[in-house]
Amino acid sequence: MSLLDADDLDLVAALQHAPRAPLSLLAEALGVSASTVGRRLARLESDRLLRVIGQLDWSVSGEGHPWHVWVTAEPGGAPEVARRLAELPGTTLVAVTAGTTDVYCSVLPERRADVRDLLTRSIPATPGVRSARSELVLSATAKSDAWRLPRLTDAQIHRLSVHAAPDTPTGPPPGPAPLTDDELRTLGLLAADGRTTAAQISRRLAIGQSTAYRLTQSLLQRGLVRPRVEIEPSLLGYALEAVVALTVSPGAITDVATALSTHPSARYVSTTAGHSCVVHQGVFRDERALADFLTHDLAELPGVTSFDVSIVLEALRRHWLDRADGRLADAASARDGG
Repeated sequence: MSLLDADDLDLVAALQHAPRAPLSLLAEALGVSASTVGRRLARLESDRLLRVIGQLDWSVSGEGHPWHVWVTAEPGGAPEVARRLAELPGTTLVAVTAGTTDVYCSVLPERRADVRDLLTRSIPATPGVRSARSELVLSATAKSDAWRLPRLTDAQIHRLSVHAAPDTPTGPPPGPAPLTDDELRTLGLLAADGRTTAAQISRRLAIGQSTAYRLTQSLLQRGLVRPRVEIEPSLLGYALEAVVALTVSPGAITDVATALSTHPSARYVSTTAGHSCVVHQGVFRDERALADFLTHDLAELPGVTSFDVSIVLEALRRHWLDRADGRLADAASARDGG
């Protein structure tokens, strides 16, 4: 897909650095008028190509951690299997793939008790599924909100970062504690639209604007919600997306995961309990870039003993957002499974 021009890409890059920045700041950083930025953003949203969502921390999006699931389908059945899996509650990402398996998905049920049924009954019993392999995510060293389109100058990044600083989490979320009703409702609004302002939250929830501001800043600074740009990588010039499951010697798992989290391709890097030790979900400009990653970058990491590659052919769902042909669904909720 090639529906974005250079100015659109610059705007996407600016939003990735400062998802909640006002139009005036985005315009200043990009050297255009605020009205121009507003029109471009409105067009991208109305064309269902881009949405700024709120990526919820695992502690509030479900019980426990996500699971990676690789599915082998009956011959010719991968697209229909993927569609059916996307309809299951708890599936956060579903993609038709080529390579090791036919469908890759990530699941994070709202309740830990639902995991057993989802992994042992619902997914294996889905018509067209021949087999399924699942692995528990233990930790994530890189999440999708950290990936950046490399288009901005250092000066532009600095200008945006300074103003976006209040929205940057200042530390890990606190220990388990019940959230208030107002916090939960505010999280819901920010998850659906990461650019929702305190004034808008005040009106929607019928609470004082100062209260809405304190709630919003508290949730952002505690890392319970992280605003992020949701857009298909192919629209940004990354024609290939791969899920690379690595087998790593036990003593090297942390070092390998940390190293991969800094790789330019990294959108989601996690350590797992299962056959794979580390899973790297990355985006690449073309086949040569993927080849360099597999034959050079991975080869230079001590401790990597083997890896399997699944190439994403079509994503039907990401972060609870359904999509088709690269466009986001008209209406969907937004949470994050990684």
